[in-house]
Amino acid sequence: MIRLGLTGSIAMGKSATAKMFAEAGVPVHDADAAVHALYAGRAVPLIEAAFPGTTADGKVDRTRLGEAVLGKPEAIARLEAIIHPLVHEEEANFLSRARAEGRRMVVLDIPLLFETGGERRMDAVVVVSAPAEVQRERALARPGMTVQRFEAILARQMPDADKRRRAHFIIETNSGLAPARRAVHSIIRALSGKA
Repeated sequence: MIRLGLTGSIAMGKSATAKMFAEAGVPVHDADAAVHALYAGRAVPLIEAAFPGTTADGKVDRTRLGEAVLGKPEAIARLEAIIHPLVHEEEANFLSRARAEGRRMVVLDIPLLFETGGERRMDAVVVVSAPAEVQRERALARPGMTVQRFEAILARQMPDADKRRRAHFIIETNSGLAPARRAVHSIIRALSGKA
């Protein structure tokens, strides 16, 4: 079974691209969605213990948690030590199910794939990319996004140029959905012969 890593910096169009793989019949494990589920489930007591006052009504308050960790490398490391093992467990369960179903290919959508060394677990990596000005415009159009927050997120991510150099495939997302969808289908065809 081919494990295809999908990554890209903030506001590059990774979520839309992941949907295209899913629509083409390739199962997708979304690490961000796994974190969201954990923030409303198993991770809540662990995060409250490590960062008191960051949960409410049985869920992690992402705004409060963000304030507690943003720009604080030691706090981010503590949070990642809680979350990463739980996300890896979810990913392992997803891979087991896909194997049991006889899937020939899966996509692992991981925002910090290179930053966490996750590419070593992949057979190939797709980087979703767009010009910096497009990225900035998209990011700042998101609700609650500020220039300071955007820059703090970018500072934690490997530069786009470095990701592009390390990718097996690059999907440009600044020309609209149709070219990106064609690129997705082209990658699936290219890898299907190796599955």
